[in-house]
Amino acid sequence: MNYRHAFHAGNFADLVKHAALLQLLGRMTAGAGPLAVIDTHAGRGLYDLAGPEARKSGEADAGIVRLMAARDAPAAFAPLVEAVKALNGGGPVRRYPGSPWLIAERMRAQDSYLACELRAEEHAALRDLLKGRPNVSALCADGYAMAVERCPRQGAVLVLIDPPFERADDYARIVATVAGVRRKNPLAQLLVWLPLKDLETFDAFLRDLEDGAQAPALVAETRMRPLTDPMKMNGCALVLVGGPEEMAPTLEAICGWTAQTLGDRGAGRVHRI
Repeated sequence: MNYRHAFHAGNFADLVKHAALLQLLGRMTAGAGPLAVIDTHAGRGLYDLAGPEARKSGEADAGIVRLMAARDAPAAFAPLVEAVKALNGGGPVRRYPGSPWLIAERMRAQDSYLACELRAEEHAALRDLLKGRPNVSALCADGYAMAVERCPRQGAVLVLIDPPFERADDYARIVATVAGVRRKNPLAQLLVWLPLKDLETFDAFLRDLEDGAQAPALVAETRMRPLTDPMKMNGCALVLVGGPEEMAPTLEAICGWTAQTLGDRGAGRVHRI
């Protein structure tokens, strides 16, 4: 697989995914019980926005840099903004945190985090980043398989599924993973990120997920532009399986602001399946 997230770190899709992730983590760590988090496609965990990849794409300038300068961003973005500020010492945005950094920073003593990354080079960087943190581990393995195998049978569980979508079977494997995790632990929550290219592909995935997951789900769409060219990434979507209905207004705020402020005739919508 040739995908390298360094080109895309801090783009609009990261803002949507990470703002929602932090809001969900905040809810799930508010209770007294332990939380187990599994990240199926973790990446390297921390990205240099001054590096050649990020500078070449310019996606961070159109994403996190604009968010940090915005005065009208909804409160749903506040945890992400604060995390980026802390990472950069309150100065210019030169580094952007991936999901491993954001999750590991919020783990309590009783929580655990398993970050899976199949690419050897990315895994090596991830392992070094997370080294020394208690109850946090980085595994060079198939994250889909590990999500089901390592999912605890009881207690609070959050599985983040965010593949690069370079394989033809990614959509099918997501459905199978969601079903497998939910069979093992019916209380598990799963947050799935997907690109929005064309509605036919997306709607087919949602139908398969609805049949396989056997659990209610919130679907949050960030349409950055009209979905008229299936060769382009026209937006992104989050699917929260088994999560609280109370997340809907938060997701609406995140998707709506991103699409309307950073997009071209963009719009956000949240619905249930």
